[in-house]
Amino acid sequence: MIIDCHGHYTTAPQQLQDFRDAQIAHFKDPSAPPPNLAAISDDQIRESIEQNQLKALRDRGADMTIFSPKASAMAHHIGDEAVSKRWTRINNDLIHRVTTLFPDHFIGVCQLPQSVGVPVSNSIEELERCVLELGFVGCNLNPDPSGGMWTGRPLTDRSWYPFFEKMVELDVPAMIHVSGSCNDNFHATGAHYINADTTAFMQFIQGDLFRDFPDLRLIIPHGGGAVPYHWGRYRGLADMLSKPPLTEHVMRNVYFDTCVYHQAGIDLLFRVIDIDNILFASEMFGAVKGVDPETGHTFDDTKRYVDALDLSPADRSKVFEGNARRVYPRLDAALKARGL
Repeated sequence: MIIDCHGHYTTAPQQLQDFRDAQIAHFKDPSAPPPNLAAISDDQIRESIEQNQLKALRDRGADMTIFSPKASAMAHHIGDEAVSKRWTRINNDLIHRVTTLFPDHFIGVCQLPQSVGVPVSNSIEELERCVLELGFVGCNLNPDPSGGMWTGRPLTDRSWYPFFEKMVELDVPAMIHVSGSCNDNFHATGAHYINADTTAFMQFIQGDLFRDFPDLRLIIPHGGGAVPYHWGRYRGLADMLSKPPLTEHVMRNVYFDTCVYHQAGIDLLFRVIDIDNILFASEMFGAVKGVDPETGHTFDDTKRYVDALDLSPADRSKVFEGNARRVYPRLDAALKARGL
């Protein structure tokens, strides 16, 4: 079985964006019409998935996607807590409908109703709802709800601890995933995403989060940002900061995905990072949607890059399936319940 651990509903029916546009307009000007989500039929959802993510899964030879709302649209920096809560719930409910219509191919991961200046503990209620009521297997956690301004505390700060405690209690991981950028210095997917991935990893080096939460599991997407390319720098910084080796200090709890869109990058990732810390992913129809003129294949068809590696059958199985089932225990339980 081949599990893609990083997928977003970037092809949702237009009614969703229409609601969001109206919601933002009403927040900025209360005299504007209040937002109302027009009905989205099951057939519209089916069409949006069958012609896009599901078709790509089949064409590329994968089986299942761990699916979440569109990351760049989370936009926790827009509106207030009430706006974020409503927007989050609508998106998560839509993901649940996808997983209900296509249970063999999609399983849910939730967006959180984070908001600037609001304790992350306020997101626990939605995490519990999604995991315990909707059957989701994890969440996307934004380390910078300010959208590129970085006004909050590092992930290792104790203000994050109540949420991490709940994650451990529910036995779910989080993918560290920022949203859109409101800072013109940082292009959202080309700079802000990679900056955040790299920043989160450095925060983990500086702190002692995993001493306090030895069972916490966090996925850093997009191949770990700049981390694998600068692995020697981070090993050296850990030593300078009198921290244990990275294999003990961070990498028992942190995992990278394969959302790296060229062969050389995938080759490097697998040379530097232990096979047990790599999860297959593509983030299809996400940051890069075009065809690579050098190969004639879509940039985000990452399975081709992994297939080209000289991996043993055991290691290939870990990357494509085993590691995801280990990092997402609720996914493993759901698959076992189906006899898989």
